[in-house]
Order: sequence, then C-alpha cells, then structure tokens
Amino acid sequence: MKDTNKWICVLAYIIFFIPILVDGNNEEYKFHTNQGLNLFIFAFAISIIGSFVPVIGWFIILPIGEIFCLVLAIMGMVNAYNERMKEIPIIGKYRLIK
Repeated sequence: MKDTNKWICVLAYIIFFIPILVDGNNEEYKFHTNQGLNLFIFAFAISIIGSFVPVIGWFIILPIGEIFCLVLAIMGMVNAYNERMKEIPIIGKYRLIK
C-alpha cells in the first residue's frame, strides 16, 4: 500500500469518515472507519455519562475514560500506519459500517 493510504487510515481515528469519502469500496478504509466510529461513539458516551454523574463522573469517569480513549486511538493509529487490520480492544468487535 502507498504511504498516502496509510495516512488516510490513520485519519480515521481522528475524523472517522475521511476514508469513506476517499474510497467507499476499499475494505481497509471501511475497517478503520468502523474502528474510528466505534471510538467516537465510545468517547461521546464517556463524556455524556461523566458529565451527568456529579463528583465521581467529573473527577474519575471523565479523566480515566478520556485517557483510555486516547490510548485506544493511538493503538488504532499505530495499527493503521503498520497496515494491520487489528481491532482495538473492547469496542473494536462491533461492526457499524459493513
């Protein structure tokens, strides 16, 4: 795969829909877009839950959850750059984009 394609897959973990806009039929793009979408939904859920739970949410759920999301994003980016279609732990098994 060309270097450009690697970076498009890496972008899926920052802005999840970019690879689909580039080529909606590419299986590797679909895979990383799905992983990025799962990560986005997970981070959004952590933010909502952490915001509504007083004290525990603000000082425990939000910081730990967002750091965990950052670690998952970095793992996904490394896998994308190394041209591996490896699911990110916990949330990567769900297929939202087929």
